[in-house]
Amino acid sequence: MAKIKPDLVYGTLDMLILKALQLEPRHGLAIADRIQQMSDEVLRVEQGSLYPALYRLEAQGWIKAEEGISESNRKARFYRLTAAGRKQLDAETQHWSRITAAINQVLAQA
Repeated sequence: MAKIKPDLVYGTLDMLILKALQLEPRHGLAIADRIQQMSDEVLRVEQGSLYPALYRLEAQGWIKAEEGISESNRKARFYRLTAAGRKQLDAETQHWSRITAAINQVLAQA
């Protein structure tokens, strides 16, 4: 039986992080947990991928970080989506829909 590969397609991590922040600010671990929850436990984001992506998204102005206290009463950086991040999420979602529709069309061919 083939092994299930939960690897993310290159370039999708940014979109997933933006989506996880769409409704409310979250700290890093909560972002990873939310992505895992939204994917029915299929996608797992490791810290080694998550934090570089968060720093990159912050540098691009798509998210903003603020210091706060986590639910476990620890200091944490909470990330929130900016207006530019909302526009980027919309653009990436539309692009993803076009790409996946095209791939599905190819796979449906005899």
